[in-house]
Amino acid sequence: RVTDICLLGKYLSTLKIYYVAVCGRMEIHMRKLKIIADSSADILSLNDIDFTSVPLKIMTDKREFIDNEDLSVSEMVDFLDHYKGKSKSSCPNADEWLSAFEGADDIFCVTITSALSGSYNAACSAKQIYEDEHNDRRVFVVDSLSAGPELRLIIEKLQEYAKEGVAYDEMCKKIKAYQQKTGLIFMLKSLKNFANNGRVSPVLAKLVGLVGICIVGRASDKGELDPIDKCRGEIKSLSKIAERLKESGLSKGRVVISHCQNEKGALSLKASISEKIPHAKIEICECRGLCSFYAEKGGILVGFEKM
Repeated sequence: RVTDICLLGKYLSTLKIYYVAVCGRMEIHMRKLKIIADSSADILSLNDIDFTSVPLKIMTDKREFIDNEDLSVSEMVDFLDHYKGKSKSSCPNADEWLSAFEGADDIFCVTITSALSGSYNAACSAKQIYEDEHNDRRVFVVDSLSAGPELRLIIEKLQEYAKEGVAYDEMCKKIKAYQQKTGLIFMLKSLKNFANNGRVSPVLAKLVGLVGICIVGRASDKGELDPIDKCRGEIKSLSKIAERLKESGLSKGRVVISHCQNEKGALSLKASISEKIPHAKIEICECRGLCSFYAEKGGILVGFEKM
């Protein structure tokens, strides 16, 4: 009955339901929708929808850290804070993405910026294999051109569309449009790990650490992390972030502040944003493994909507 079908649709929020008339009766075909992201999103689970986090790894000559639910982020951060050798991050390979895809019909996959990682390319390779092996299945890979809390905004918007019952093709269009309305601004107190894996000059990294300079930057349109301000001390840096958010178009949109062992700074930034942009909707969360590796102790990442 039609009423039965409506009730079924209400309670199966992650399934797309299609109806085909066969011999005078209604046949139901259910498609399983899934959202998948690499662990740079700092999300382990979502309510009311199928979600999988595919972990990146942080590697040193002495220890390897897998960015999953078993990781002690504080232990990793403390180890890296005292570690003197080389360190690097490693992205999921195509097989790891394929394993996460398994069993789903319609997949939305969100990755860290392709400008800094091979995660996006690996996910695209997995998409090709998965769709070739399953003709009726679809994978849409989103290059976030960012990291951390901006991915959270994208993923939670996909979750919102899914709960609203937006069709797959329309979700693809809408999430691409939404990406144009989000951004990332960050503050770093240390560039040690960037220097250790060859991304910045060791001389610059030492300068930032010695003289109390904080780097304020943003994710560019190409997904690169661009420094835009050098501020002496955290207070000036957080004030500058609030100014930059307002300049970037934030007025009443969402803001996600993600911090690496710096809740005090995150709360201070929230107060500063609320003072300058009173209608912004602000929440605070903690960086997990990959984002803590690059943000380092005291670092702050801010994802926001330009609205």
